Amino acid sequence: MIRPHHFYSNRETMHDNRFQRDTENHEKEDIARNAYAEVTRMAAQLRAAGVTVHLFEDSGEHDTPDSVFPNNWFTTHQDGRLFLYPMRCRNRQREVRQDILDFLAQHYQLQSVTDLRHYGDAETFLEGTGSVIFDHQVRIAYACLSQRTQLKPLLSLCTAVNYQAHPFNAALVGMPIYHTNVMLSVASQFAMVGLDCIPDYQEREKLCRQLQSTGKEIVNLSPSQILQFAGNCLELQGSNGKLLALSSSAMASLHANQIAKIEKYAELLVIDVPTIETAGGSVRCMLASIHLPTQANAAIQSN
Repeated sequence: MIRPHHFYSNRETMHDNRFQRDTENHEKEDIARNAYAEVTRMAAQLRAAGVTVHLFEDSGEHDTPDSVFPNNWFTTHQDGRLFLYPMRCRNRQREVRQDILDFLAQHYQLQSVTDLRHYGDAETFLEGTGSVIFDHQVRIAYACLSQRTQLKPLLSLCTAVNYQAHPFNAALVGMPIYHTNVMLSVASQFAMVGLDCIPDYQEREKLCRQLQSTGKEIVNLSPSQILQFAGNCLELQGSNGKLLALSSSAMASLHANQIAKIEKYAELLVIDVPTIETAGGSVRCMLASIHLPTQANAAIQSN
């Protein structure tokens, strides 16, 4: 996780992010202070639930208003590989941090770093686990195509990691959904998905069949629930079992029958991040999952 010191809603990303809200007329110091506090509380909640959290500071050396969403610039994999991703907006490209890569190399078995950022030179983009939802159990990579999630780098990534690509199209209020992880979350035994956001019937049915064929119970989310970040959640392993981390706005949008389905498989961990959500992302976007094996006998310090 990244704790921001100068958070604000990024105007460079606003044109294609239906979830984002303009904070231009609000006090910047108040927004930054609230965002800092929300990340601090979220890290504490996760740790209390038994989740290991590595918390890094963004003290504002560079103009990186979306640094709180590190899942977009790198992913890690169980075979020891790390991938760097081509992000569309210039001020987001500055989020890549060598100190985080050095930390991972020190404490985990990091075998190689594959840099996909050259795709950005051709105006072709893929933004980490914003763009790609990995089902690591069955080696499938789901991706909702958009200006930030394009087919060529997706297929290149899937070839490299030997995953099957499952691209599709989705839209909300007449605009392509900018990131897959706001409308799809794949857990070990269930999937949260906004099927009604997929306009093409065949694509919708294909995604539904694919999820069900891999043993997932589907929790279908309405477009209004998607707008409340109900799809932007992540299954984690806590000290007492599986957790589903989601925001308070997402939780408030869920119906009783949906909650009952989820609770068959995971405990709901509700996190309050209203300031962060003004930037167009929520709890899942704030978490860059570490799948690398740990170094033998390494004592990992959580800052």
